[in-house]
Amino acid sequence: MDLNLLNKNFLVCGASSGFGRAVAEILLSEGAKVIAIARRKEKLAELEKEFPGQVTGISGDLSEPETLELILSELGDVQLHGALINGGGPPALAAMETSIDQWDDAYQKVMRWKIDLVLKLVPLFSDHRYGRLLFIESQSVKQPIPNLVLSNSFRAGIVGFAKTLSQEIADRGITVNVLAPGSHYTPAIDRVIQKRADGSGQSFETIKKAMESGIPVGRMGHANELASLATWLLSPVSGYVTGQTITHDGGSTQGIFG
Repeated sequence: MDLNLLNKNFLVCGASSGFGRAVAEILLSEGAKVIAIARRKEKLAELEKEFPGQVTGISGDLSEPETLELILSELGDVQLHGALINGGGPPALAAMETSIDQWDDAYQKVMRWKIDLVLKLVPLFSDHRYGRLLFIESQSVKQPIPNLVLSNSFRAGIVGFAKTLSQEIADRGITVNVLAPGSHYTPAIDRVIQKRADGSGQSFETIKKAMESGIPVGRMGHANELASLATWLLSPVSGYVTGQTITHDGGSTQGIFG
């Protein structure tokens, strides 16, 4: 299938590793151009070297206003066709382990910058009557995950924002969707496994195998599997899908709308 991505322009947040890197690589392999955002300059340089002339790297912390201003400055008058809103998660903690300062910090890192960035991007999309906004959050928005109270709470807030926004701007040719990944072989899953290992006295590998056995397909997902779905949602062919939260979890969410 031709996704019609040749020479289209995309913003990819968290492009240095995990889901962001996988999505960036598929977009680039389809001939798109990517403004890649990440904190690690060396990882952005690798991407620029692999896809010469297609990548513009911006090194910065997305929770800092200065980074958002750099993004807008780099966009200039270029038509942006889609944006992947993606970033790291907060510490793995149970509710009663948290302090109010940790809640304030998690709000900044998980929720606030995403809303700030999207509110700045929507007018750019509106000018062209076209756009694709895609958030990567977590299956916890449908089924809370133990010891991830900060993530459970703020990622659910993003889903509420995305759904509301999708209804407000659908008539402008802009779609807004959320991907809710379950356990995948990415660096982010390690902190969850380690937290469970520390709490149970079992080894990291024992906990990992137990998690895999609890997934109906018998394994965790791979980043490129989620990235293929993300790329479709970011493409022109997905124009009739908006306001959706789509789980990508190997069948582990128990609800009938999982």
